Parts: sequence; C-alpha cells; structure tokens
Amino acid sequence: MTGMSEEERLELTRGILNMLDDWEVDAKDQLTLLGMSDVPAREVKRLRESRPLPDDPEIMQRIEHLICIADALRTTYPFSKRMGRMWMHKPNRKFRQRTPVAMMVEDGMVGIISVRSYLDCTFSWDLSGSKA
Repeated sequence: MTGMSEEERLELTRGILNMLDDWEVDAKDQLTLLGMSDVPAREVKRLRESRPLPDDPEIMQRIEHLICIADALRTTYPFSKRMGRMWMHKPNRKFRQRTPVAMMVEDGMVGIISVRSYLDCTFSWDLSGSKA
C-alpha cells in the first residue's frame, strides 16, 4: 500500500473485505487471511467504516494474492459469481479434501499461494521457474 493515499487505502480495505464477504468468510478468518490473526474480530467493523488496513508489505502481498484468486474465479466462472463462492467452500482433492477457504486460513501464505496456483496456471507456471 506504499504510495497510496489514505482514501485509496480505505477503498482497498473495503473492497477486499467485501470480496471476502462475497466468499462468505467470517470476520475472524478474514483477519487471518490478511495476516492479522492476533487482532480481535470486532476490528473488521472499524476497518469497514473508517480505518484502512495497516501499511504493511506482508498484508499487501496477501491482498495481491487474494485479488488474483478472485480474478481467476471470475475467469473460471464468468457468468456466475455464486459458482466461485461455491467453489471456495467445496472440499477439493488437491487440498486434502479441505475447502479452498480452509486451506488458506489453516496454512496461511502457503495455503493462499496453493489456491492461487491451482486457479491461475500462469502464476503456477511462473512459480515453477519455467519462464524463458
């Protein structure tokens, strides 16, 4: 979030929380996904109303991955936002029968990257070192 104005940071905060709401992720898990598991769940209300997320590189990295996951879901299910939400809550063999949301919450950044890699083949390809 470096270089962003307070208003831009607040807009990003609201956008990411709305996206997590669309995925039906509860407040405590939202904070965990953002790398803020030590913060009380009631803080989500303050973040929605008037407080931007902290200007922290790790939080920004998590946000970037989460936004890319949302983009990949929109590409995979272009005609149904509901299908993306359903996919996020469906147990997946690739994630040891856990849901993508559970994978991300339980495994932190590794889980977030795993879900993104599963949905975004170009990201997965870049991670594998297959660039020319």
